Amino acid sequence: MRNLRVVASAVAAHLAAIGAVAASLAAIGIAHAQDASSLKKSMPGQWELSTTERSKTCVVTMKADAAGQGYKLELEPACKTALPFTKDIVAWSVRGLDIVRLQDATGEAVIDFTEVEAGIFEGLRQGEGVYILQDLAAARSMAKSMDQMIGDWAMVRGNGQPVCGLTLTNTEAAPDNFQVFLKPKCDAAIAQFNPTQWRLERGQIILMSKSGGTWQFEADDNAQWRRVPDTADPLIMLRQ
Repeated sequence: MRNLRVVASAVAAHLAAIGAVAASLAAIGIAHAQDASSLKKSMPGQWELSTTERSKTCVVTMKADAAGQGYKLELEPACKTALPFTKDIVAWSVRGLDIVRLQDATGEAVIDFTEVEAGIFEGLRQGEGVYILQDLAAARSMAKSMDQMIGDWAMVRGNGQPVCGLTLTNTEAAPDNFQVFLKPKCDAAIAQFNPTQWRLERGQIILMSKSGGTWQFEADDNAQWRRVPDTADPLIMLRQ
């Protein structure tokens, strides 16, 4: 009898464990369904589809109306010239948990996007590169910010000591990158790095050298740009 009670207890514990796992999986399933549902609700509106630094842009208007295997969308007429692959896009949909798909008439992906920051989606087309999908108003705000970056800057150390002057231009040096010029008498480390190009990417100023090296600067609470990761002797960019 004692053995039967032990077996019964073990079976009960096992069933309880199975129940707990099932409940957990159900909860995960509900959360995932909510994620996909929230994404479907948040996407209708105007979006900008662009190369990473907006040298080529296209306005996409996503709608909540069903269209075949997805939902309706409209592309501005200039899209096909700016981004030729958009000629195949006829609808949008949400796939899996967090993929926003711009698709062709058969439902196949022309490009899939995943959210990398709040309201900013990133997608890759093999052989072409990375594209960005973001809220149109936010994209235009970023373009205005980029215009404000153009001009003369000073680099200083954390103690305020000037170590270099540089000029950011809007002259295209390569796709999505622009020319930057150092002024004479820069600190040796900066002169050795010798940045020749720059871009504004996800809220950072990126300086690039001929050798392919990069320095990243982020805006801080004092309206200045600090090189990241931060160090005990920080390098700071100040607008002149």
